[in-house]
Amino acid sequence: MTKTEFVSTIAVSAGIPKKDAENFLKIFMATVQDVLSKGDMIRLVGFGSFSTSKRAARKGTNPQTGKKIDIPASTVPKFKAGKGLKTAVNG
Repeated sequence: MTKTEFVSTIAVSAGIPKKDAENFLKIFMATVQDVLSKGDMIRLVGFGSFSTSKRAARKGTNPQTGKKIDIPASTVPKFKAGKGLKTAVNG
């Protein structure tokens, strides 16, 4: 599903204009980014949790050249599905 299709689905389900649904989605994504960039976590009971994880620096290989490279440490976003979402997906 594309972002446009997702916005349309929200608009139809909520009975609101597509513009309002798109604004809601933009606000939701911006809020998730802001919270995670501060190192905090978002828990949506029954749906899942957004958090971050530290990834240590490591050695890697450039697949095109085979040359060894250093990959710097980073913080990556994570999503862990909640029980309600898992149940809905698995039927």
